[in-house]
Amino acid sequence: MIRYKPRWLATSVRNKLLAMALLPLLVVFPLLVLAIAVWSNITYDRLLITKVRSDLAVARGYFDQVLIEVGSGTRGVAGSQRLLSAMQPSGTVVPQGQTDAALRERLSEARRELGLDFLLLYGTDGQPLGSAEDNGPHAALPLELQRLVPEATLGPGSRSARLMRLDTMAIARMAPQLMPRLHIPLVPTRNAAPDVRTTEDRAMVVISLQPVRDTAGRTTALLAGGLLLNQNLDFIDHINRIVYPDGALPFGSEGTATLFLDDVRITTNVRLFQDQRAIGTRVSQTVRDRVLGQGQTWLDRAFVVNDWYVSAYDPLLDATGQRIGMLYVGYLEAPFRLVRLAMIGVMGLIFLAVMAVSAWFSVRWARSIFKPVQQMNLTMQRVEDGENRARVGALPARDELGALAGHLDQLLDVIDDKTHALQRWGEELDGKVAERTRELEASNASLQQAQQQLVKSEKLAAIGQLTASIAHEINNPIAVMQGNLDLMRDTLGDHAQPVKAELKLLDEQVERMRLIVTQLLQYARPTEYAGYVEMLDLNRTVDDSLVLVAHLLAQTRITVQRSLQATQRVGFNRQELQQVIINLLINAIQAMPEGGTLSLSTQDWADPHGARGALLQVQDSGPGLAPGVAERLFRPFFTTKNDGNGLGLWISLGLVERYGGGISAGSRADGQSGAVFSVRLLTEPQAPAAVNTRDGRPGG
Repeated sequence: MIRYKPRWLATSVRNKLLAMALLPLLVVFPLLVLAIAVWSNITYDRLLITKVRSDLAVARGYFDQVLIEVGSGTRGVAGSQRLLSAMQPSGTVVPQGQTDAALRERLSEARRELGLDFLLLYGTDGQPLGSAEDNGPHAALPLELQRLVPEATLGPGSRSARLMRLDTMAIARMAPQLMPRLHIPLVPTRNAAPDVRTTEDRAMVVISLQPVRDTAGRTTALLAGGLLLNQNLDFIDHINRIVYPDGALPFGSEGTATLFLDDVRITTNVRLFQDQRAIGTRVSQTVRDRVLGQGQTWLDRAFVVNDWYVSAYDPLLDATGQRIGMLYVGYLEAPFRLVRLAMIGVMGLIFLAVMAVSAWFSVRWARSIFKPVQQMNLTMQRVEDGENRARVGALPARDELGALAGHLDQLLDVIDDKTHALQRWGEELDGKVAERTRELEASNASLQQAQQQLVKSEKLAAIGQLTASIAHEINNPIAVMQGNLDLMRDTLGDHAQPVKAELKLLDEQVERMRLIVTQLLQYARPTEYAGYVEMLDLNRTVDDSLVLVAHLLAQTRITVQRSLQATQRVGFNRQELQQVIINLLINAIQAMPEGGTLSLSTQDWADPHGARGALLQVQDSGPGLAPGVAERLFRPFFTTKNDGNGLGLWISLGLVERYGGGISAGSRADGQSGAVFSVRLLTEPQAPAAVNTRDGRPGG
């Protein structure tokens, strides 16, 4: 008898209730915290990128405004009457070193007013006419600017200056006093693209070329004004003050701005050390490829010199549309990262506090459930220990648990009553068992007699099986004899007349032997040979057989294709023909465990000797027949299956051949994998037994 063990059950219930109460807190809350942390992290990054995008727009707007101011200022000076008055009336080329003092004074005054680094006057042929400096120009207009001469000469003059990249020789010709600002040593920078250069000697210049016209509107000279951006600290600091004024960035973050010539910082307020600017350092190859190589704006985190910045890089284009540099603004990411971590920490603490309070309430709620369960469990334990009158009693709870405790007490009362009743019934049952035992002893003798009779029946069954085997073995030589007789008769033809009586006698004796064998088989297996030969529709029989194996096809992924075109009926026993077809269908299904195509086709056939009938082909898409298997396939007890007995095809072949037909097997002829079984059936078969013409049943 299995005894009830309620103590561990109560502990399990308590643990499950606690787990159910704390599961939302221990699983859902952490997942919620993780989701909020991920969401806030993504949102915070987007806010930082949005901020730096707006900073880049401000810096780009100021940079474009500088181009407009340089262009419009130079244009204003070129169109002023004071410049025309200061020029020589003829407008011819002034010898080198002999620039008119009034013209130089006017150009120098205009350069200071516009805040330009140089202001030069050239003739329409590109030869120098005057300069705001004493030492220049002494050479013709550089080739890079000569491309702008036709436009400046013929047009009204551009309102906006152009950004250009000039080599050292061009600056030496135009403004030799600016040469010291060109030599920028390249500082090895982590992640920068490889470069064999050690210095940057090229110049990035904001330049405006404006026509100077006389009172008749003829262009007499060209005024070139420009601003060198290399190491122009005032310019980049002014951009930084506009984009990041004092107090614009919270949490102690610092904003920076930089101008790049290609990938080299030519002016910046990013510090390499405490008091040294990072001029000459280079941008990383990733940023260079994105901005200068692909022409895209970079809006993302980037490692700038020695720290991570939320950065924006925008390509700068020259007058021909080529990317010659970058404009950069950005601010330190570290303060924002610390604030973000602090916010996540605060959220985590808040959630922990909420989890702790919720866990306390959940445990109290769970105890209100498992306490009554424990009390009921203890009551069951006392009953098991022999206290049949132990009861739970009234509980403070008036919910379903209180009702359950009351029902348990009622159940225990019923069990107590039933126990006493069972004891009485047990005593009565003992008396009845003794009485039944005596009756069983009497019946035992009858059972022994029945067992002896069963042994005799089994012996008779064995004799019947042996008889059936012998009958089947005799059928084969009978068929050979009959076949040879027919062959002799057909071969001899008219020459068989002298022995016609003997041949007829042999036919009668063969038929007699067949009848004897049939009678033996009917004796051994009367149920198998109760059928008779019918003229069957092969197509309908195939359809009926498919219905019988439909439950097997439903468990597979096999597609059945039918091409039933036979019109000849076949002489066969219906049950035996279905047995043959079903056996072939089952073999095909088992050959395609992973699914495939099962093709069934029927057609009429006839041979040169006048025999006719129908042909059935069962074709699968399985692995096919291995070499040498087809020859042994119809032998008894030969099988390729692990659980087969090797009798199915042998029996099927015997059934078909009994009616004059045949079965053959081989691989598919279309080159695909699979096997095909062909069953040839006769319209006028050799019947398994003589047919009574009155009712069609076997005669004897």
